[in-house]
Amino acid sequence: MKITESGSGRNVLILHGGGGPATMTLLGAHLIEKAHVIAPTYPGWDGTARPESLSTVAGLADEVVRYLDEHDVKDVLVIGSSIGGWVATEVALRDKAHRISGLVIINGTGVNVPGQPITDITGFTPQQLAKVAFHDPSKFGAGAPPPTPERIAVMRANAAALAVFAGKDSYDPTLVDRLKGIHVPTLVLWGESDHVVSKEYGRAFAAAIPNARFETVAEAGHLPWIEQPAETFRVLDPFVAAPAAPVQR
Repeated sequence: MKITESGSGRNVLILHGGGGPATMTLLGAHLIEKAHVIAPTYPGWDGTARPESLSTVAGLADEVVRYLDEHDVKDVLVIGSSIGGWVATEVALRDKAHRISGLVIINGTGVNVPGQPITDITGFTPQQLAKVAFHDPSKFGAGAPPPTPERIAVMRANAAALAVFAGKDSYDPTLVDRLKGIHVPTLVLWGESDHVVSKEYGRAFAAAIPNARFETVAEAGHLPWIEQPAETFRVLDPFVAAPAAPVQR
């Protein structure tokens, strides 16, 4: 698993969604002003090799936990977007060494909420994706590399990797019940205009985690820090800066 690190301060692990690490560029650039940012690229994304044996979100979480253990990384705030939110919850649930001190899920997937289906974006064109993922579709691609033929090929490969790991449903039917095992301070942050995973889905996600705080960002979709950075960071920054609370097990 490819890892990049930058900045200094509290350890913040940012876990990208299906669009790949480029979608986290603006978020990472903001966070390195106040934190030590650890940013993995999952195997299979951005041209990286994926072993055939690695094909599940649980497997990705195992890879992340192994990295934290091998490098003895402590006091880690995990921030996951979209499928990265799913990975983040699995990382928190696997944290036997008590390295995770906080969790932020931003428009995450991974749980089954009756009546709130996850939109299947398989095969969507960029224009179709922009309509469901953004409040303002004209902001689709903001902060990402220009759409060169090479970049378009990467985007298609990332979408193929997402299909492998998310499966046809984009959730684990066991996860919602297992979320009660998360006992670190948790913020669930949601763009209100997301049509990939609705605000009601996000509220149910937060309700399944003990004492999780649920906040929304108006006029933002699946990637709220791109459409509404000021409002997103107004909610996120105090959570990043808060001293780690004792972990209750």
